[in-house]
Amino acid sequence: MTQSHPRITKAVIPAAGLGTRFLPATKATPKEMLPVVDKPAIQYVVEEAVSAGLDDVLMVTGRNKRPLEDHFDRNYELESALEKKGDAERLAKVQESSDLATMHYVRQGDPKGLGHAVLCAAPHVGQEPFAVLLGDDLIDPRDPLLKRMIEVQELYGGSVIALMEVAPEQIHLYGCAAVETTEDSDVVQVTGLVEKPDPADAPSNYAVIGRYVLDPHIFDILRKTEPGRGNEIQLTDALQQLAEDEKVGGPVHGVVFKGRRYDTGDRGDYLRAIVRLACEREDLGPDFRTWLRSFVAEEM
Repeated sequence: MTQSHPRITKAVIPAAGLGTRFLPATKATPKEMLPVVDKPAIQYVVEEAVSAGLDDVLMVTGRNKRPLEDHFDRNYELESALEKKGDAERLAKVQESSDLATMHYVRQGDPKGLGHAVLCAAPHVGQEPFAVLLGDDLIDPRDPLLKRMIEVQELYGGSVIALMEVAPEQIHLYGCAAVETTEDSDVVQVTGLVEKPDPADAPSNYAVIGRYVLDPHIFDILRKTEPGRGNEIQLTDALQQLAEDEKVGGPVHGVVFKGRRYDTGDRGDYLRAIVRLACEREDLGPDFRTWLRSFVAEEM
């Protein structure tokens, strides 16, 4: 029988990282503000949350992250200048980010890991299930992963994580899930989790990617979770406890994602994401693809 669970309305976006892999660009600019074609990466993430019906967004920030707040705020001087020029197209683009969602911000005072960043959201979230979206993973809007995860959570309760099959030699870069099949081909039950295992010790090649729908009991566990890998409070460790005993906060399920994901977490994948998205744009794609073919042919 289908169960009834509280409707999810809130999204949490951890954005307190230092972005050291992109230095020196991130010395004074948050990595989340680096452009992916002509929008900062963080805007894609907020748009994804809104498209899944979550228009209450809490961003967990840190020092030097003020540009994130400015981007989602009004810029009356710029809007006035564009309006006087009659540039309606650019004016709409500027206003789009400030009209997307109801934005809230909280600072993570110390960089103690993803689990600690999520814990910073506890006063805002309260006792409701909520979504967590990491800015390094951009999910193509044509593949509504988060909507599917919310459907699964509303059906089963508990928590839901996004999983993607990766090559065995790549699993050490991710959290890894031990799983059991369910009646739904794209849904598995998670029985265990380990953060960045050695490939020889990995329970599967199902990698945890940056989307979560979490039961609020996760906060109680995170408060008691000791620092783990990297001397940080790992969200994976807290989810492991939920998976071991579903009486605590319900079961943990995984949605196996096979759609389009753009990894902006390192420089090479960031560049590939820009090329792929630019190629698919109606306004940029035709000319850009022509140039790209010519460039590749010359280089080869």
